[in-house]
Amino acid sequence: MTPSSKTAHAKQDRRVGRTRHRLVTTLRGLMQQKPLTAITVQDVLDNSGVSRSTFYAHFDDIEDLFLTDMDEFLEWVAMGLTRAGDKSERLAPVREFFTHVGDAQQIRLALARSNRLLDFFELARAHFARGIESRLAEIASSKLFPVTERAVLAHALAGALIAQLEWWNQHRSKASADQMDIWFHRLAWAGIRGAAGDKD
Repeated sequence: MTPSSKTAHAKQDRRVGRTRHRLVTTLRGLMQQKPLTAITVQDVLDNSGVSRSTFYAHFDDIEDLFLTDMDEFLEWVAMGLTRAGDKSERLAPVREFFTHVGDAQQIRLALARSNRLLDFFELARAHFARGIESRLAEIASSKLFPVTERAVLAHALAGALIAQLEWWNQHRSKASADQMDIWFHRLAWAGIRGAAGDKD
């Protein structure tokens, strides 16, 4: 690839990123006004200034736009520690995730109004299972577990994380996002070390 074609490719990538961001931002705004099932592609086009052909070059329909947005966000946050090369024993960016969810109250209400909150939790559980499994492979004290066992542990811990999030959403005044991060990791490592002790 020549330098000029690399520059053109980078510009194209930025343009695609801006377009996708505009569509996602528009959908999130519309979801705060009405349920997802009541939002049409035309609604998104009218409010984003994106053409119909451009929309369909990126997404199949509103459902595809919605799921892509959730999927990309959750993958980004769940893999955050691995992506940053974090050297601590944190298994998941609980503090960051909970803070984001807490700050996005209108989006949470929009998901609830559209009956998609459970979909969000299920997708989050799957992404955090992969993120935690990645962290277990990176942290020296947990490398003694075979790959399959790490996968099982990660799945269980991701379920615990989402259960904590559901509790926190109902009782936020009782604990900060920082405190939830501490509690999650205290419980997680107690379980992991207990499981490791069973191997002795």
